[in-house]
Amino acid sequence: MDENDDDDDIEDDAPAAAPGGKIHMTPAGHRKLSDEFAALRAERHRVVEIVAWAAGNGDRSENADYKEGKRRLREIDRRLRFLGRRLANAEVVDPAAQTQRDRVFFGATVTYANENDQRTTVTIVGVDEADVAQGTVSIVSPIARALMRTRQGDEVTLRTPRGTETIEVLEIRYP
Repeated sequence: MDENDDDDDIEDDAPAAAPGGKIHMTPAGHRKLSDEFAALRAERHRVVEIVAWAAGNGDRSENADYKEGKRRLREIDRRLRFLGRRLANAEVVDPAAQTQRDRVFFGATVTYANENDQRTTVTIVGVDEADVAQGTVSIVSPIARALMRTRQGDEVTLRTPRGTETIEVLEIRYP
C-alpha cells in the first residue's frame, strides 16, 4: 500500500450492527475489545515516541524506523477507530441474566441434530466474538437466525449456501 493511499477502514467490512444500530456482545466479548483498545492506545504512545526519535535522525526518505513507525501508526489508528465505533455502539447482553431459558436467545448454547442425526453444539454470540473452531457462531449467521426463539424439540429449516436442511433443537443452556 502506498503511503499516500486513502486510509479507508478495511475493517468496515465487518458485519453491520443489529437493528437500532446496536452491536450485541457478551460481557466477555466487550471486555476483550476494551482490553485490545487499551493495549493499542498504549502501543500507539510508544510508536509515536519511536517515530519522533526517527524523525530527528535526519533524512526521512531513507529512514526505515520512520517509515515502519508511520506504517504501524496507520494500522493502529485504523484499528482504534474500528474498535471505538464497535464499543460506542455495543449493547452488552449477559446471557446469564436471561429469564426465558426454555427458548433460544442471544448467548444460548444450543445442541441440535441434523437430518443425519449428527449433533452439533454452538453458542450464539456477537459478530466480533464468533469463532467456529471454538463453537461460537455470530447472531447474524444462518444457524443462529434459524435457531432464534426456538424451544427444545422444535424442528426448523436451516438455509445455507449448500441448500436447506431440517434441524432439531435438542438442548438449550445458558451460563
